[in-house]
Amino acid sequence: MERGEAGTFIETAIGGERIQAFVPHPLPPNPSLVLDLPLQQQLEAASVALGRLDASATLLPDKALFLYSYVRKEAVLSSQIEGTQSTLSDLLLFEIEEAPGAPEDDVLEVSNYVAALQHGLDRLAGGFPLSTRLIREIHERLMAQGRGSEKAPGMFRRSQVWLGGSRPGNARFVPPPPHAVSDCMSQLEQFFHAGTDELPALLRAGVAHVQFETIHPFLDGNGRVGRLLITFLLCHAGVLRDPLLYLSLYFKQNRDEYYDQLNRVRSHGDWEGWLSFYLEGLKNVAEGAVSTAVRLAAMFDEHRNAIATIGRRASSTLQVYDALCARPIESMPSLCKKTGLSFPTVSSAVTQLQELGIARELTGKRRNRLFVYDGYVALLSEGLEPL
Repeated sequence: MERGEAGTFIETAIGGERIQAFVPHPLPPNPSLVLDLPLQQQLEAASVALGRLDASATLLPDKALFLYSYVRKEAVLSSQIEGTQSTLSDLLLFEIEEAPGAPEDDVLEVSNYVAALQHGLDRLAGGFPLSTRLIREIHERLMAQGRGSEKAPGMFRRSQVWLGGSRPGNARFVPPPPHAVSDCMSQLEQFFHAGTDELPALLRAGVAHVQFETIHPFLDGNGRVGRLLITFLLCHAGVLRDPLLYLSLYFKQNRDEYYDQLNRVRSHGDWEGWLSFYLEGLKNVAEGAVSTAVRLAAMFDEHRNAIATIGRRASSTLQVYDALCARPIESMPSLCKKTGLSFPTVSSAVTQLQELGIARELTGKRRNRLFVYDGYVALLSEGLEPL
């Protein structure tokens, strides 16, 4: 449905140019969303897929282990959209203190993303409301170190920004002027918790994402925070018990259409077109995550059964294997510490895992060796190819 422009333009000046900055209308959309049969069917299909995703985590021997790695996959994906070239292995190496020399530029941004995501989830789990204050806290952690750390982390912008184009005058889109940002974000916060519009939580999250991206409240990092916002809203509403759903892969694979849909909302008020695209993404990503969980569970069973056949050393080898499931790149000292086993015992277990084709040594050195659970990293790395 086309409602006309979803906001108003305010003339402002930047760099000696007069430009038209876009200020979105408060949510919910007006006129109300038209949930015709095709959109209702998409909403139902996405809801079913999310239900299966929530249930699929129970297939794994330890859901927390899957969350640990899945969150890091999302961090890499979301950061890739912003131009970083880090891989999942880069991030896992960066997090190992015994692995000096891991790249510290792009991967630092990815590590910040993990910290920001975890902070938001911890705050929500502790009962803190999803609010502009929490969004600023998340942004502060996202931009704490590395590129962008000089761009007012945790603070709404106090200068005009523009998207696309070489200057404001030929920009693809100009978000609200800085004096309007605080009011826009306050209105968005009210929409987070509105109970009178009876909007389903899945649609509320999708509408809120567009509004946040349109407001563009920070000098940098808006895309990453905006993608996190979807997951936070779904967890906050109880639609997801665990943070297993992230749309970065879908947005990455459909980047042009994603931006086209955002622009159609702003220029034509076509919220339904955006929601159709968004719900298709929810369904696809949820089904992909279920498939990953099922394949991981099968791989874990296969490898544990293989280890069980090696005789008296199976017990210690399983302990080392479980440590690699928890963190798929590890050092010998860390494996000894986490298992409580002696260095010779861990060394023997790692040799067994290498002979079984489960683990591989990364460094090629005699000292400071690192071991990777290849199958686990390979499975999680699907879709992480650079743009």
